[in-house]
Amino acid sequence: MLEKAEQRLKSFGYEMKNGDEAVLKFCIQKVEWTIKNDCNVAVIPAGLEYIAIDMAVGEFLTAKKTFSPNDIAGLDLDFAVKQIQEGDTNTVFATGEASMTPEQRLDAFLNYLLTYGRDQFSCYRRLRW
Repeated sequence: MLEKAEQRLKSFGYEMKNGDEAVLKFCIQKVEWTIKNDCNVAVIPAGLEYIAIDMAVGEFLTAKKTFSPNDIAGLDLDFAVKQIQEGDTNTVFATGEASMTPEQRLDAFLNYLLTYGRDQFSCYRRLRW
């Protein structure tokens, strides 16, 4: 999962720096345990793997925004948050308008990474006794 998370970060224009791998591993473990605890399973189901990757990347970028904002200054959000389509619902963000600052776009993108797909957890949830 680490390699896929690094590829996902690279697709957003983020280049891994010295020490980032340890932070990313922590974020991956945090997300893995969140999913395992929420679904009451021993391993992450294959159907939730890419959701877990996005959540881990969201955790990583949130930590970077908080503790090293200069490291994520080069992220290209012009392509990342324009449109989200899920089923017949289509959400288009006003990225070209002056009303949305780059920080607001980043916050919207991080929120998307951290929350998208959580509704799919119920498909894999097991009862607790």
